[in-house]
Amino acid sequence: MSRINRPATVNRTVIGLTGLLLLAAGGLAIAAHYGRLAWVDEGRTLVPGTAAPPTWVLWAAVACAVLIGLLCLRWLIAQLFRMPRTVTWQLTTEKSAGATLLESSTAAAPVVVDIESYEGVRSASAWLAGARWTPELHLVVTAELDADLPELRRHILGHAVTRLREALEVEVIPVTMELRFADEKRPAAEQQTARVH
Repeated sequence: MSRINRPATVNRTVIGLTGLLLLAAGGLAIAAHYGRLAWVDEGRTLVPGTAAPPTWVLWAAVACAVLIGLLCLRWLIAQLFRMPRTVTWQLTTEKSAGATLLESSTAAAPVVVDIESYEGVRSASAWLAGARWTPELHLVVTAELDADLPELRRHILGHAVTRLREALEVEVIPVTMELRFADEKRPAAEQQTARVH
């Protein structure tokens, strides 16, 4: 799995752990109901007595609810942006007296220009992440409904990505590419992950 999609990894982990916890709790509850747990008296009530709980119990419940709400809000915010942030690369050589700084967004801009010039492409976005000599390219391309997606994918990998690889002087650029139809009512036709040498 690409490092770009960290929220998806966290989602799966949290959902999986929550599912296991609920299964365990449900299994224990069923076992207790049928008297399968020796350390649980099936005839006892869940809480002793009928009096109202102490005030601190109510405040603790409110605090837990607020904490869960904040965690849910943090989860929702994490879904809004999945692409990596812009990084700054330092370009130096053995003979250079100084250093040149290059923003990864600047390096990715020509890729967008190339892709948007292809037939059948309505818009494109590109992000570069990783270190200077091990960059990763992430693409989101919106194509027209009549576009040939397999051919478009080949063209992107064979032309735009190749030009970027030559410009950055690297031999390999891992590419994560998502191809979408321009009509938002239709699902994405293809989602590919490719490695270009």
